[in-house]
Amino acid sequence: MTKRKKVRKKSKTKLLHQYYSYTGFYGFVGKSLRKAIIPIALVVVGLILFNKYIYNINDGLQHMTETFSTFGVLSVFFISESFLGLIPPEIFIAWSKKTADPIITLAILATLSYSGGIISFFIGKAALKIEKVKNFLEIKMAKQLRNTSKWGGFLIVVGALLPIPFSITCMAGGLIKYPLKGVVLFGLFRFARFAVYALAIFHLVD
Repeated sequence: MTKRKKVRKKSKTKLLHQYYSYTGFYGFVGKSLRKAIIPIALVVVGLILFNKYIYNINDGLQHMTETFSTFGVLSVFFISESFLGLIPPEIFIAWSKKTADPIITLAILATLSYSGGIISFFIGKAALKIEKVKNFLEIKMAKQLRNTSKWGGFLIVVGALLPIPFSITCMAGGLIKYPLKGVVLFGLFRFARFAVYALAIFHLVD
């Protein structure tokens, strides 16, 4: 029985691998990574040059911390992560280093981002009841909807980990009526992204 189960598991894994290969999932992930590498590299180089020759970023973050309340910054971040992820989370990760307790603030940011994705999922579901909004989102998010329909949970993981707006991925899940438990489970990878990004960004911020 044990051997049979192992054989079945292997065959299922193989079939899943073949399916994702056939539908272009691996190519999509690779393409997304290639697209992300150049902009990220340009942003990093740009920030280094900006910090060196124009304005000290650490001073700017410190000013942001002193000018705006923690609640205000977190509120802006939460709204952004709930509606299409318009502001890059890296800005807020860098800001968290300047707060009284960076680790706790980072954990709150990750939780808000994760929660924002769940809210986006419900926005996607609610949009199905409003014909004009549904049509608008289906046009604007056609690619995301196709990909989510094909790859489901794995695309949620990709949205949680890679520089693809997590909010848009979750909203697409709501539009195609993807199971909420899948978004809740696979969305947990969002915490891993914040941890990894923080390790890199915290070294750049004094």
